[in-house]
Amino acid sequence: MTYLAHTAHSQFGALWLSFVGWTLTNMALGLIQWRVWQVSDRKVITSGVAWVGIWRACFTSYTDVSDGFRNMHCRYISLKEAFTPPEIAAGQVLMLLSLLVGLCGNASGVYAMRNAYFVVGKNSSSVRLGFISTGVLCLLAAVLSLVPLIWNLSSVVTNQTIEFPTEFKLPPAPDAQRVGSGISVGIVGSALMVVSGIVFCSYRSPERSEFRMNSFVREWLDQSRLSRSLPDKRLAVASGERDNPTFEIQEYF
Repeated sequence: MTYLAHTAHSQFGALWLSFVGWTLTNMALGLIQWRVWQVSDRKVITSGVAWVGIWRACFTSYTDVSDGFRNMHCRYISLKEAFTPPEIAAGQVLMLLSLLVGLCGNASGVYAMRNAYFVVGKNSSSVRLGFISTGVLCLLAAVLSLVPLIWNLSSVVTNQTIEFPTEFKLPPAPDAQRVGSGISVGIVGSALMVVSGIVFCSYRSPERSEFRMNSFVREWLDQSRLSRSLPDKRLAVASGERDNPTFEIQEYF
């Protein structure tokens, strides 16, 4: 029987990294602080700060700018709107795909770890295939999330503007903008997914090394038995005794 639990400790840690990275990517998907705009006109945006995410644009105001929300004004950014920049549209699609692929990767990792830890006599090649599949899914999820994250990061660094409609009550261009926590959290989560994917893909099957060790142990045992039996046989021949075939046959059982 083959026990593979001792060969998958690194993959167990990678599974935790993958889960944490997927959780951080999920958090970045819902955060509105992807871009932080500094605004000098505080007649409506009384705090002077506006947040632009991939789903909403919000700012704090003490004037009645929306029904039921006196302090926070938010507007939904639709994928089909003409003003929506391509990096935000790509973020809405690719981040959702990354969330789905990362969920499949974590589920595949749990199943592969179950086979490695709790299934005795399992073919190690199938366990390795499960770990490689998990690693590929984690790397794919990381790539899908990194594309919009880096794209939006580049837009902030180059000070790209967004032509919001009038109902958003946002200026056409901010006085200054900086990277928000949404992008930072997403990049950290994607990096953890990359590390976990590499660890999963680096799993190697222990079949060959175990076979060599078992062959070495069998050969050593055979030699030790032979060395113990030779003096007894020589002594028996010198004294004129003969071996009992029945005893020799029972000795091997």
